[in-house]
Amino acid sequence: MDGGTFGGYTRWAVVFLIIFVLFFLLVPAYTTVCNTVPVN
Repeated sequence: MDGGTFGGYTRWAVVFLIIFVLFFLLVPAYTTVCNTVPVN
């Protein structure tokens, strides 16, 4: 492992941060689309 445990931790932290940001960006957009477009 080049970078040690801290390098692996930061790598997983960056991946988790990207997923977290995408989640918070997609959820409001998804809810607004569902609220705007009638389903039935």
